[in-house]
Amino acid sequence: MDIESTAQDKAGFFVGTWGRVKAKVISTAKSIKQLGQNDPRRLTHSLKVGLALTLVSLLYYARPIYDGFGESGMWAVLTVMVVFEFTVGGTLSKTINRGFATFLAGALGLGADYFASFFGKNGEPIVLGILVFLLAAAATFSRFFPKIKARYDYGVMIFILTFSLVAVSGYRVNELVVLAHQRLSTIIMGGAACMLISIFVCPVWAGEDLHKAVSSNLEKLATYLEGFGSVYFQSSEKDGNGNGKSFPQGYKSILNSKSSEESLANFARWEPGHGRFRLHHPWKHYLKIGALARQCAYQIEAINGCIVSDDIQASDEFKSKIQGSCTRMSAECGKALKALATSMKTMADPYSSANSYVENSKVAMKDFKFALKAASLENADLAAILPAATVGSILVEIVKCVEKISEAVHELSQVAHFEKKTVEATVSPEKPPQLLHRGIIQPVVDADSNDNVVITVHEIIVTDSPEDGMPIDQNQVPKPGKKWM
Repeated sequence: MDIESTAQDKAGFFVGTWGRVKAKVISTAKSIKQLGQNDPRRLTHSLKVGLALTLVSLLYYARPIYDGFGESGMWAVLTVMVVFEFTVGGTLSKTINRGFATFLAGALGLGADYFASFFGKNGEPIVLGILVFLLAAAATFSRFFPKIKARYDYGVMIFILTFSLVAVSGYRVNELVVLAHQRLSTIIMGGAACMLISIFVCPVWAGEDLHKAVSSNLEKLATYLEGFGSVYFQSSEKDGNGNGKSFPQGYKSILNSKSSEESLANFARWEPGHGRFRLHHPWKHYLKIGALARQCAYQIEAINGCIVSDDIQASDEFKSKIQGSCTRMSAECGKALKALATSMKTMADPYSSANSYVENSKVAMKDFKFALKAASLENADLAAILPAATVGSILVEIVKCVEKISEAVHELSQVAHFEKKTVEATVSPEKPPQLLHRGIIQPVVDADSNDNVVITVHEIIVTDSPEDGMPIDQNQVPKPGKKWM
């Protein structure tokens, strides 16, 4: 019985272990498949790195080449591993930084070694130590400058490393010039292989990725704003605080997009002209648009915070008064952002297509301010109108932000020479305008009747979408300051 029990225990252990291993393998295979499907360029990049390593390994495999370079051929392999990046701009940036820094540091290292030799065997190591200290400290301090940190940080680091190695090696190595020449040659070969493969074999352009990322962010903002008004007020009718329906959450990815956009813009500056992007394309303008898009996303995040933390039921009467203006503000902002995103994708001048939506949102913003002022003059309960008023006030800030985004995209279109063509609208046609009368209602005491009311009209506001959709007879519109009895 003991033998049979032990055998069963072992069989159960192996079955359980095999089941766990099988599940782990299947899970890993699914993860690999999902990773490749999310961005097939990752697989292509892996194959490109393998090709580059294979080519530079010939420096070590081929006997004639090995006799010329010796063990320094391994520097080509190391160069490929450290400079081959996912994008063309990243590869060019690291390759040029590494090549130039190696050449400059090698030359200064040889010069330092030659200069220290004048001080004899006893003074040479002291002079070399002082020179290494001064140049290393100065180069390290330069890395704190923002522009150098962004574009040349890797090159400065290689400069410090190479200069220190050459200067120190010069004290013990006799044929230092030959060694420096071999290492520089192999580094240039490895970098050249990386640049050629990166540019001509399924290239991944950082500038194109930046262009798509910024336009995609504008689309995410547009998706949220276009449906916000109807969803918020419809759900408010159900539960009183705007929590009846969920809102699109795609904008959240914009909140943390600063580092990736800055990295792509830095790499894009190193890339040659490609596709629709000429040399010296104004990539810094994309950073400006991206910063404004994040500002708009933060405003949307604030709206979500107000909706989630809205524990006080807002006045239904006040919400009905601001529903039209708030809905138009969000909808028009969404249409403007969608038009701007489309214009960036097609590289067309967005001014004519987006400007009308921006102007409509500004008119709706004035309507909201008038409704908010009228509600406060009626001595309403501020606690009841505060939640909805806060949401509307944030929408006002979003309107201002969208206007800035429109100006930034228009500026980009001028600097980048976008085509002068009209972007086709992807939204529904506008409704006829509506006239709202801004005035003061005052009761008039009459001897015969107490039912008469005097209405003083100070100004007339034209809006873009009336609630009844009926035309207004201009002959019936009172003149400013006229009293109706």
